Amino acid sequence: MAEKITIEEADGTWVVRAGGAVIGESAAALRLIEDGHDDVIYFPRGDVAMAFLDPSDTTTECPHKGTASYFSIQTKSVTLKDAAWSYEQPKAGVGRIERCLAFQGDTVTVEQV
Repeated sequence: MAEKITIEEADGTWVVRAGGAVIGESAAALRLIEDGHDDVIYFPRGDVAMAFLDPSDTTTECPHKGTASYFSIQTKSVTLKDAAWSYEQPKAGVGRIERCLAFQGDTVTVEQV
């Protein structure tokens, strides 16, 4: 099932910016490496300003990770729909990403600092 996926500690400190503002910073981020996909950085929820995230009705299914729940990010000027996601109850083998957040979109930046 999860043999195509590796989860490791992401070295250093990582930040996520949305609408020009830092909404998360973590020295405990995880890197998810999945065959055929770009690496994804997952932030512990405690390292993200959750006040800027609103749960969305959107969900997607991954055969390896389970059901992803999405969040929209409210910036000063715009709402970034479904710009973050989380696996609330991931499948066996990928439990390390449980309730962590990953981010996507043209106006969201995840980078190592």
